[in-house]
Amino acid sequence: MRIEIAGENALIIYFGEQTDPATSAKVQQAVTILEKELAEQLIDMVPSYASLLVIYDMLKCDHLEVRSKLRKLLDQLEESSAISGKIVTLPAYYSTESGPDLEALATRTQLSIEEVIKIHSDMEYRVYAIGFAPGFAYLGEVDPRIAAPRLSTPRQKVPKGAVAIADQQTAVYPAVSPGGWNLIGLCPTPMFDPKAEPTMPVQVGDRVKFEPINREQFIALGGQL
Repeated sequence: MRIEIAGENALIIYFGEQTDPATSAKVQQAVTILEKELAEQLIDMVPSYASLLVIYDMLKCDHLEVRSKLRKLLDQLEESSAISGKIVTLPAYYSTESGPDLEALATRTQLSIEEVIKIHSDMEYRVYAIGFAPGFAYLGEVDPRIAAPRLSTPRQKVPKGAVAIADQQTAVYPAVSPGGWNLIGLCPTPMFDPKAEPTMPVQVGDRVKFEPINREQFIALGGQL
C-alpha cells in the first residue's frame, strides 16, 4: 500500500495494482476505520476498485498529520480480518422485453436465454466502485461464459433500472442516461434516492445477488416498462 498527494487537502491510498475481492475488502475496511478514527477531520472519502481518496479539513489538520495517522491506521488494517460487506438482493425481470440485448448475448455466447439468466443470477457480485452517475455500482466479476464487450455504438437512452453487462462487470443503471452496456433485464429497486437514508442500497465492499422475478412481480414492485 502507498499514500500519494491528490490535492491541497486530499490524499489517495493505493491498496494494490489489481482488482480482486481481497483488495476490495481492504478498501472497505479502511473506510470503516478511518470514519471512526479521523472523525471530524474528514470531509469525505471516495472508495474505488483498489484505492481510497481521503479528503480532509485543512482548518482542523494538515497534510503531515493526516499522512501520519493514515500510516498508523493502515498498520491496524493489515492486522485485522477482512470485512466482507453485507449481502444485498436485487430483483431482476430478465426477458427480451426488458432486456433488448438478452437474445443477442445468448446467441453470441452459444447459450439459451434461460442459461444466460441462470448464470447471471447464480453469481454473487462484489461492489468494486460507485461512479459514472450517483448510485451506479460497478459489480464483478461476471462469469466468463456471459462476459461481453460494450456495444460498438452506445445507446442515447438507457432506461432507469436496466441490468447490464460490460466485459466482466455488471451493473444497474440508477437513472435514464446514455450507455453502451449490454441490457439483459430491469430492476425495480431504486439505486439512488437523495431523499432516502441511506441514499443507495449498496456501498463499496457489499455483495449483490440478483433474484429473477416475472413481469407481474416487477410491476408490483414499482417497475415501469
